[in-house]
Amino acid sequence: MTNAWLDKISWTADGLVPVIVQESGTGDILMFAWMNREALSLTAATGQAVYWSRSRNRLWHKGEESGHVQEVREIRLDCDEDVVLLIVEQIGGIACHTGRHSCFFRKLDQDEWVEDQPVLKSPQEIYRDE
Repeated sequence: MTNAWLDKISWTADGLVPVIVQESGTGDILMFAWMNREALSLTAATGQAVYWSRSRNRLWHKGEESGHVQEVREIRLDCDEDVVLLIVEQIGGIACHTGRHSCFFRKLDQDEWVEDQPVLKSPQEIYRDE
């Protein structure tokens, strides 16, 4: 399998591309992340989301600790070829490390950030001590 399709992407100077993750069934935006060439190639090859963790400086297979993997249904590229959209099935219903369905659980309401999504499972239950 050739990866020439990766050359179509406008990567940042540090070799990354921003990724928006959308849930297939609901259309909910679950999270934002980054990928490098290897992460995107692995995602396409395995059918499960793999990202580049800038904080850990390594590949991050979504759900590697929590079990909340993302089964990829579609990979899309925007018109400027510099943003990837993953359409996924979110296994376990939790995408956020805070234990919420989506990472976008804060809404601006009268100049205040209001949390409008419940914690479905506490992070202490999801993650082991590192």
